[in-house]
Amino acid sequence: MPYISVESGKLTDEQKENLIQRLTEISSEIMNVPKEFFTVTIKELSDKSFGIGGKTIDKIKADYSQKNK
Repeated sequence: MPYISVESGKLTDEQKENLIQRLTEISSEIMNVPKEFFTVTIKELSDKSFGIGGKTIDKIKADYSQKNK
């Protein structure tokens, strides 16, 4: 049984449903495995819980917003 795991920032319920549906559909087509065999999990992380280039995501977003006013 294929297992798909996604780690991301905060998502709405609609985004999660769409992501699960589309990942399952595309993976099923590519792998030629029935959709019913797929398991998808989404792990949400706060913007303060991960970073890029030594800065947390919330800091990167704040800096970006400040520069692009």
